[in-house]
Amino acid sequence: MRARMLFTLAIISFVCLYRAHSWAEGEATSPPPPQQQEGAPPAAAPKEPAPPASVTIIGASEAHGVLGRDVRSAKDEDMGRIVDVIVDREGTVRAAVIDFGGFLGVGSRKIVVDWNALHFGHVANKSDSITLDLTKEQVMAAPEYKDGTPIVVLGAAGSLKPWQFDHQ
Repeated sequence: MRARMLFTLAIISFVCLYRAHSWAEGEATSPPPPQQQEGAPPAAAPKEPAPPASVTIIGASEAHGVLGRDVRSAKDEDMGRIVDVIVDREGTVRAAVIDFGGFLGVGSRKIVVDWNALHFGHVANKSDSITLDLTKEQVMAAPEYKDGTPIVVLGAAGSLKPWQFDHQ
């Protein structure tokens, strides 16, 4: 009985080794390309791999996120914090939504300011604020931003260009 099991195991090992060898040889020699039949459309060329994605490296001290950052006036008055960024259809940043006024979220309102009215010179640390080229009185007089309505953007003198929007 033991001899019979050893013989069966030897046969199985031989078959496995033979198949592995045959498979490896088949990999080394690829079959000739298939013949194209007359009148058939030309065979599709093998697809080229997609080009690699471009990579840009920005130094840690060169760029920072702005959402949640405090905004201050040139006179160092508290102007609120940035809660959203508005882009146009081409993806160009046009404005920032600032949560202005109130205390601990009570009595606050959102206003929209022109992106060019913001200065980001001192934002190396999360505690640094962004400077706004508007006074507290100008911001207080700005209409409130409400989602789904035309956006009124408060800009520094002479820098705001009107937006075209659809009434859909």
